[in-house]
Amino acid sequence: MLKLDQVSKEFSAPEGPVRAVEDVSLQVKGGELAAVHGPSGCGKTTLLLMAGALLRPTNGVVYVDGLNVYASSSEQRAEMRADRIGFVFQRFHLVPYLSVLENIMVPSMSRNDEYVQERAEELIEKLNLEHRRMHQPSALSTGERQRTVIARALLNRPHLLLADEPTGNLDERNAEIVLSTMADFAENGGAVLTVSHDPRATRYAGQMFGMEEGRLQEEVEVQETRGPA
Repeated sequence: MLKLDQVSKEFSAPEGPVRAVEDVSLQVKGGELAAVHGPSGCGKTTLLLMAGALLRPTNGVVYVDGLNVYASSSEQRAEMRADRIGFVFQRFHLVPYLSVLENIMVPSMSRNDEYVQERAEELIEKLNLEHRRMHQPSALSTGERQRTVIARALLNRPHLLLADEPTGNLDERNAEIVLSTMADFAENGGAVLTVSHDPRATRYAGQMFGMEEGRLQEEVEVQETRGPA
C-alpha cells in the first residue's frame, strides 16, 4: 500500500539547509499497522506529510498502491488523497459551524453518494458518538473531537490511514478507542502508518520504528497487531 524509497526532505533556513528527514525507507502493506516513535522535532510529521501526497520530498520516491505519488499531477494527487488516503491530523481541522455528523461527511459532500450518510452513522455508532451526533465541535471534549476526526478519515474507505499524534492529548479510555479503531482498520486489510511520541501507540504496532534527527532507526520490535499488553 505504502512504500518510501530513500526519501529525504530539506528545508531552507538563514543558517543554511536543514535536513528534516534523511534517507528513510519503509514499507507498510495492507493488513499492517506501523508506528514511528520519536521525540518532537525529529521529523515524524514531515515524514507523514510526504507519505500522504502533501509535501514533495527533496529526494527519493513515495509509492501509494504502487503509484509514484510525486510523478503525478497535482490534480491526480488530490484525487489520490480523496480516494485512497485517510488523514488523522494532530490539529483536528473540524469545521466549527458543522455538527459531528456533517464534519464526518465533509470528504464526500461534493460527491453524489447516496450511502454516505449511512456510512457516517455507522462510524458514529462504532466510535460511541451517538449522543454528540448533532453537536458542534465547541461542545465536544478532546476525545470526542479526535473520534470525530477518525470517523471522517475512514468515511471514504481509504486504503491507507495516516495518523499524526492520534493519542497525544487523550486519556487512557479515549486513546484505547482511537488505537483499537486503527487496529481494526488494519485487520480488515487497510494499511496504517502512525507517528507519535506516545508509547501507547506502539502497543498496537506490527512494525515499530524509532526516529531521531530525521533518520529512521533500526526496527525496534516486530509483533502481531494487538491491543495493550
